[in-house]
Order: sequence, then structure tokens, then C-alpha cells
Amino acid sequence: MSISRRAVLATAAGTAAAYASSPQSAQALADQVPAATVRTLRAAADYAVEKIRAVAPGVSAFPVGTKFEKWVYSQNGDWVGGFWPGTLWMAWLYSKDEELRTLALDSARKLAPRQHDTSTHDLGFLFSPSWVTAWRLTGDDTWRRGAVQAADSLIQRYNPRGRFLRAWGALDDPNNAGRVIIDTMMNLDLLAFAGRQTGDAKYLDIAVAHAKTAQRVFPRPDGSTPHVFDFDPATGAPLGPGTVQGYSPTSCWARGQAWGVYGFTTIYRRSGDRQFLATACKLADYAIGALGADYVPVWDYRAPQQPNDIKDASAGAIMACGLLDLSAATGRQQYRTVALRLLTALSRTCLTDKSARAEAVVARCTRNRPAEDGIEISLPYADYYLLEGILRVLQPRDVDRAIDLSAP
Repeated sequence: MSISRRAVLATAAGTAAAYASSPQSAQALADQVPAATVRTLRAAADYAVEKIRAVAPGVSAFPVGTKFEKWVYSQNGDWVGGFWPGTLWMAWLYSKDEELRTLALDSARKLAPRQHDTSTHDLGFLFSPSWVTAWRLTGDDTWRRGAVQAADSLIQRYNPRGRFLRAWGALDDPNNAGRVIIDTMMNLDLLAFAGRQTGDAKYLDIAVAHAKTAQRVFPRPDGSTPHVFDFDPATGAPLGPGTVQGYSPTSCWARGQAWGVYGFTTIYRRSGDRQFLATACKLADYAIGALGADYVPVWDYRAPQQPNDIKDASAGAIMACGLLDLSAATGRQQYRTVALRLLTALSRTCLTDKSARAEAVVARCTRNRPAEDGIEISLPYADYYLLEGILRVLQPRDVDRAIDLSAP
């Protein structure tokens, strides 16, 4: 794996018309992983499952982050509630430990009241890794119905004038009424799921409309993205970029860039629109070029102190999953090569395995640097996406059972 980032960018450049090669099968790709990488990823997965087994019986709510290496909890799940049951599902797929399956179901049930929550765009984060996965792995229709109800709540946030899903704030709250964030790309798959389950085209139509709006306003010419873009909610007219979690409106928040890579690839797989695939590649190429030699992303690729700035391992785990997906969608091995390097770097340098008191799996994550909130702590989505990424490499068919990796 000696390919340089420059070579990756050179090979990956081009428009959607260039992506004509047939994707290789998941198993064929899995068989190509170097033995040393397999050993590293398997050791990380073993450690993760051992940690989760030890901690999970004492978890009665939803982890949102750590303080002094111990989980801090939310009773209703905040925006991250789906990741704890999702992590338990990934650990069960890897270990086949039935106690983890039981705990995943128990945790997911606690999200039931959020099906009717119309105050947030984060219903995909809440219900895709928890309820959709539960339905796919158990066949119990309760989970499917709940996920569809969550999608019904989400589409109420659609603004037809601007063709976007509002990110934050209650439906009757004028504050942030025209605010769109790159993170929402990851919530669109819940709508695609509801469309497939109900046969009603409105869900995917809204998901695609939002994605096209995001595609128009977020990517800069170099492939970087802002965290936020604002519209006039009354007219739908664009107002301009902004940020909450990035360094500035002109910077590139690393986790947001990762959401974009993964989210645009997923909406391509659900819609078949190859322009979304081209956008995913553009965002991926920028992020790959911005990575440092250690392959652990800094929190913002354009912060003044980068590349010698604080890290966000969660951005690396999310991007690894997105790049594995993008490699399968385009047939381009270069994206997979970088994904493996990301997963290997996280497994070697970002686990909590040097601490006897740590309750999470992944360290060196940063939640909200501008607010000085959660600087290089552990975050539940880092644990989830690290395991998802490792299983995409080691057990691709199991991940497909859980989250649906089907092509258009």
C-alpha cells in the first residue's frame, strides 16, 4: 500500500462520465486486503467487542461523549441515540454474542418516542443504525413501522420553496428556519428506506431534492465544503455559507466533509443519479489531499494550525466508511486504499487500549472545537463507524444485511 495521496487524486479526478468501470463484488474486494491490515483490523474489532461487552450491561441511557474517559448520557438520545444500539448491532455481527443482540434491541426500544419528533433533522442518525438495522436483522415489523413514522416526521421539515430540509429548530420557531447543514446528507437514507417500504415516491423525491440543493450550494470549486448554508425561508433564496462547528464559513470542518462523502455516495446508490457520485468523488478528493501523514484528520482542514492541530478520529472513521462505499460504487481501488489506511491508523493510534478506565473504544475525537466542547474525547459515532468500517472490510455480507449496500 505505497500509493501516494497525489496519485490517488490524479487517478480519481474526472466527472461522472469517467466512472464506467464495473464495481467489484464486496467479497472480491475483501479478499484483496493485505494480511497485515487484516490482523490490525481484527485486533481492533476484538478490542472493541471486549470493551463493549464489559461496558454495555451498565449502560441505561444513550452515550453522547466522555468526561474523564467515562460516558456521559442523554435520556432521550439527543441526536446521537441511534449510535449506541447501532454499535451493539455491529458488535453482535462480529461476535455473534446473543447478549449484545438483546442489548441492542433493548436500547433501540428506548428511542420509540422520537418517531414523532419533528424538531430535528437528525431522525436518520437516530433510526437508521437502530430501528432500520433491527428490522433488517430480525424481520420484526415493529421496527420497520417505527422507522417509516420517523421518516414521516422528517419530511415535515421540508421547505418546498428552497427545496431543502431544515436542520434545526421546531417547525414553528423562526430561528434557523432557513439553515441547512452538510450533516443532513446522512439523514436522507431514512427517507429512501421509507419510500421503498411504502411505495410512495414522495420520500425519495424529497431526499433527492434536498441532495440537489446541497450539491448546488455546498461544494466549492476545490471540493471543500462549509458546515452551514443559509436560505431565506420565506422565498427559498440563497443567502450564503456559514458555520457552527467549523473554524469559519470559508474553512472545511473535517467531520462535515466526511458526512458529505458518505451521504452523497448513499444518495447515489438510492437514486442512481451519477451526478451525486461525481460530487462524492469531488469531496473525497479534497479530503484525501488534506490528510496528514498520520491519516488521522485534524478537526478542520483549513484551521490556521493545521496540520498540527487537534484531531477528530470520528471524521476519519466516517470518511473510511464513505470511501469504502465510494470505491465499491466507482470500482476505483484508490478510494479503498485510503479507507484502509484510515482504519489502520485509527486502529493503531486512536484506541483507548492504553487506559484501564476508558469506557469508549475510540479516543482523540473532537465534538465542537469553536465552542470548546469535547476536545479530543470519545464520541459514540466514532465507535460505531469504526466498527462499521472494519466490518465492511472483514465481513461485507454481514454489513449488507444490516445497512443495505445495494447498488442502484
